[in-house]
Amino acid sequence: MAKNPLPASGAWRMGDPVGHRQFFTLPPERKLAIDVGTVMEGVTTAYETWGTLNGDASNAILLCHAWTGDSHVAGRAGEGHPTPGWWEGAIGPGLAVDTDQFFVVCANVLGGCQGSTGPASPHPSDGKPYGSRFPVVTIRDMVRAQARLADHLGVRKWRAVIGGSMGGMQVLEWAVTFPERVGAIMPIATCAQASAQQIAWGSIGRRGITNDPRWRGGDYYDAAPGDGPHEGLSTARMVAQVTFRSDNVFTDRFGRDMVGGDGSSTLALEQKFEVERYLEYHGEKLCRRFDANSYIAIGKAMDLHDVGRSRGGLVAAMKRVTMPTLTMGIWSDFLYPVYQQLQIRDMVAANGARSEYVEVDSPHGHDAFLIELEQVGPAVKRFVESLD
Repeated sequence: MAKNPLPASGAWRMGDPVGHRQFFTLPPERKLAIDVGTVMEGVTTAYETWGTLNGDASNAILLCHAWTGDSHVAGRAGEGHPTPGWWEGAIGPGLAVDTDQFFVVCANVLGGCQGSTGPASPHPSDGKPYGSRFPVVTIRDMVRAQARLADHLGVRKWRAVIGGSMGGMQVLEWAVTFPERVGAIMPIATCAQASAQQIAWGSIGRRGITNDPRWRGGDYYDAAPGDGPHEGLSTARMVAQVTFRSDNVFTDRFGRDMVGGDGSSTLALEQKFEVERYLEYHGEKLCRRFDANSYIAIGKAMDLHDVGRSRGGLVAAMKRVTMPTLTMGIWSDFLYPVYQQLQIRDMVAANGARSEYVEVDSPHGHDAFLIELEQVGPAVKRFVESLD
């Protein structure tokens, strides 16, 4: 039986099953000023919560998702949620972030495609998708939108803000932009400013999408199934997938094995290696649940990430971070190397603040923070519960 054709966009749209999402939309008089020097109106944030907010709102924890994540941190795949929670097994009663004790919030970022305002969302002027009209947004802009959500929820100060990869970028922006609203932070496998190599990887992915003729300059939302920018988005994901794992893991899992053969016929151009099929699978999988324009918008925000921008540089900006900090790195992570985590730890320690570092012992590379819950979970639990 043939697979259904890929949708032009895997974005969540109004009318789709809501699942566990909740929505907060800024009223017309409360526009969101963003870094490019314009304002956005009618900004919606899709979010999910677990646990119960206590009387003085002191038990709230914010989780920040990575590039292609969304608000669905915990819970099964099902109606409204094409995949299980991205930190399933870490969030819940008695788990690393214990929802019997804490009120946990995760919001889909500004520019995302799973309910928050992004390129696939209706533009307030005409109700048609933003598409090419969507502005460049930054990690700082994402955090500003989250701060409005926190106001709506009645949370003046987060007990802790936690996130990995791009989520860790949001964690650091929270600490620098709103230090009075953050009790503690846990940035995982991230950086205080994007490096040249990280920007290089991101630019290759964006080029893959924008060179796809079906991208149509960003205005492809009325395309028929199968006629969207799938090749570009799939290629971008394939590039990224290589950076999420280590050489050892790829070698151990795939070696030089060929698809459907014993390896004796390796000279035909159409003959594929098993690792190629693995990457193609992940490319197609992302196309079914994500949006090409959101991939571009969020990737650009990651490349622009620099907590020192317009703040007198990195050292000056990081002097604002005086709350307890647990930084976590992964020894095999070549996308966000350990030296970047140690830099964060040392800069916070220089402020006289409690600053700890934990290193995950895993061959899995960058994605180990999502995989190695037996190591990550206890460190999260100890840190969060030590803040009393």
